[in-house]
Amino acid sequence: MKLEQLLKEFILELQIKDYSKRTIKSYNNNNLLLFTFLFKEFDITQVEDVKPPHIKAYIKYLQHNKRKTSYINGLIRVFRAYFKYATEEEIININPMLRVGWVKGEKILINTFTNQEVSKMMEVYKGSDYMNIRNKTIMATLFDTGIRNFELCNIKNCDVKNNYINVIQGKGRKDRRVSLSPYLRKLLIRYERCRDSYFQNRIIDTDTSYFLSYRFKPLTIEAVERIVKLCGEGAKIRKEIRCSPHTCRHYFAQAQLRNGLDVYSLSRLLGHEDISITKKYLQGINDEDIIEMSVKTSPLMNLKKNIQNSKTERV
Repeated sequence: MKLEQLLKEFILELQIKDYSKRTIKSYNNNNLLLFTFLFKEFDITQVEDVKPPHIKAYIKYLQHNKRKTSYINGLIRVFRAYFKYATEEEIININPMLRVGWVKGEKILINTFTNQEVSKMMEVYKGSDYMNIRNKTIMATLFDTGIRNFELCNIKNCDVKNNYINVIQGKGRKDRRVSLSPYLRKLLIRYERCRDSYFQNRIIDTDTSYFLSYRFKPLTIEAVERIVKLCGEGAKIRKEIRCSPHTCRHYFAQAQLRNGLDVYSLSRLLGHEDISITKKYLQGINDEDIIEMSVKTSPLMNLKKNIQNSKTERV
């Protein structure tokens, strides 16, 4: 069977599983890049002819062209999904990706905003007009929940509850809950009041997108990226820090760890499928912060409090 023919089936399978358009586009384009390489270098067009050395040759080609380890491993993840599908559909008997391992590289420290920078960014969007109130609320939502850009864009009115937001992840359309702090809830109430007044001649129901453009359209990923970028410019954030929604997610993760949240709970809040992904955020926390965190959770420092709590529960 031709590689491209099977890819069309594979993409349909992803659509049936309700993967996001962005994810499907990535899976399609990255597999096509592999197919082009296989044809040019080995004259391979059939799924059955692909062997581990062929895929490893492509990985070596990417390394030779100085592609980042994280990028290459992302492609390996895509190829694994494609050839796993080929095996499950009995197109091939042996999955070639079983003998292709992950590329090992240097540990990358995740660098994100400082507390001072976040404080400045939260002061950029001022005023009582709709756009400023909306943008400030978006920044607060990204910083205080750690949700992804496309997750924020997909929030409906019915997803926002009193103490949490129901988030649709996109990967297999699994959902999760992220908590609403009193600080964020206050901003959301203010935003809703301003939005309902601004669009008083429009019908806003449970299925309406929560964050709206000034034209009453759902916000796009590009629009949110611009909101964050302009916020960073207004707060004069360091040039080496990329002002993006995903950097806000990095800040949320590291701030939660510094404040004492365990890695497992953080993994669930972030919607990670594997806790090893979440552990990467620990690498960006320096030794001084780790020491300070350990003092807060000191067994003996908390001993009296734990005993007192135990006595209270018995009463």
